[in-house]
Amino acid sequence: MLLLTFFVAFVINFAGYIPLGNINLTTIQISVNRGIRQAVYFIITFALVDTVSTFILMNFAEWFASHKDWLKLLDYLLIAIFLVLGYSSWHSSGHPKNVEFRRRDSIRYGIILGIFNPMQIPFWMIGGTYLISHRWITTEGPGLQLFSLGAGCGAFGCLYLFARFARYIQDRFALSTKIINRSIAIIFLALAVVHVVKVAVG
Repeated sequence: MLLLTFFVAFVINFAGYIPLGNINLTTIQISVNRGIRQAVYFIITFALVDTVSTFILMNFAEWFASHKDWLKLLDYLLIAIFLVLGYSSWHSSGHPKNVEFRRRDSIRYGIILGIFNPMQIPFWMIGGTYLISHRWITTEGPGLQLFSLGAGCGAFGCLYLFARFARYIQDRFALSTKIINRSIAIIFLALAVVHVVKVAVG
């Protein structure tokens, strides 16, 4: 059961970072702008923070489920994050390529985005409650610790593939960092618009 708990967490969190969002788009941007090594620093740091966050959220999954009004606040937070990242991506597209990036910058970025990752709360609030209630995972003994570790490994695996794929696409099609950064900026802004519409309709 413990092995199944780890595997379920790995698969679910891996799949959770496949849809385009602020985390995988940031991973792509770092990989393209700073190189694969800086992207790995970012991914490892983010995955570690994600592991701790998952453990905390899973311990309070039922409590979060009873406060669904918080989801509206998360939408507003996501809009702000997408707008900031969109502006940052567009602004960085005009910067020269020969900028020296430091490891601590990527690590700090991983910590910040790991902490301010609002999508994680409804993801585990709903998913965690479902998994626990249907006994797909065990919460006994080191169950939640293994689940959190599996989730962190899943996040690392998915984001690492995004980083590698971004470098492959850039090298294969000789795309400039300016084009990639502006494309990412447009996606961020589009996601912000989607959430504005969601809040307005809701």
